[in-house]
Amino acid sequence: MNPTITASGLAKRYGDVVALDGLDLEVPEGTVLGLLGPNGAGKTTAVRILTTLLEPDAGEVTIAGINLRTDPGRARGHIGLSGQNAAVDEYLTGYENLYIVGRLYGFSAADSRARARTLIDDFALTDAGDRTVKTYSGGMRRRLDLAAAIVAKPSVLFLDEPTTGLDPNSRNMLWGTIRRLVENGSTVLLTTQYMDEADQLADDIVVIAEGREIAHGRPRELKRTVGGDRVEVVVERDDDVAAAEATLRRTGLDDIRIDSDSRRLTAPVSGGPETLSDLLRSLAEADVRLHDVSLRQPTLDDVFVTLTGHGTTSSDDERDDAASRQEVNS
Repeated sequence: MNPTITASGLAKRYGDVVALDGLDLEVPEGTVLGLLGPNGAGKTTAVRILTTLLEPDAGEVTIAGINLRTDPGRARGHIGLSGQNAAVDEYLTGYENLYIVGRLYGFSAADSRARARTLIDDFALTDAGDRTVKTYSGGMRRRLDLAAAIVAKPSVLFLDEPTTGLDPNSRNMLWGTIRRLVENGSTVLLTTQYMDEADQLADDIVVIAEGREIAHGRPRELKRTVGGDRVEVVVERDDDVAAAEATLRRTGLDDIRIDSDSRRLTAPVSGGPETLSDLLRSLAEADVRLHDVSLRQPTLDDVFVTLTGHGTTSSDDERDDAASRQEVNS
């Protein structure tokens, strides 16, 4: 498949802040690339450059074969963008929002009306299409924002954390919409803080840190890089967390990951069920009360923590935000 998005040697610096440091990307036509990284990794800066909203200090980008430096205007005709915050006017109806986007793209009034009604139906907003957006739920706003991003039927779609803050039902609905867009030929670059989302949607994943690529591969390939099974222990009491950690270490486990909020401890294991049996016996002897225990295969969360040393966090990309402030103030 031909690449629809290519980037080579992307660099961006704001004073002493290095947002991107020689990033390369390639997204084949009709596929989804998941761009992952901890806060401050440079994800949002990369999206801004790829969508012509920001000039890189170095590097080249092509979208649908069009060079962004030499012909950004023509490239924009192929691009749709849904950012972290829904860019819709809450005082207009859902239908009016989409109609105006169509007119801004140069559609006739009749074509804009038809396209808006089609998208309202396609995005399950039929009953709410003639209501003002300020009455919409968060999930409805996100669906409307995504609909607005594809009014002009772009071949390339950039989704910057599209499901942040949504409930599970709204996330699943949006996932289905993204899958249908890709089935119909769209090429998607997705940033997300949800590893299960990347696992569900991405054909290929690039993990970045400090503006550079640190891993690249299909989800199943990346999961194989962090080894075999994981044991996951959830204890009943806060006081049991330290005792459970000490017990895991006495049984020969290390690289223990602790989520104190959920009283969950996770560690890689070899030996499968036999190791789990020994561990359960040791935890009982240490009088650690268990809420749950399981043996599972590695997830993209495990990959993320192993590669970056960080858990997944909030949607605000701190380095990008700091860089943006420097740009505005300069």
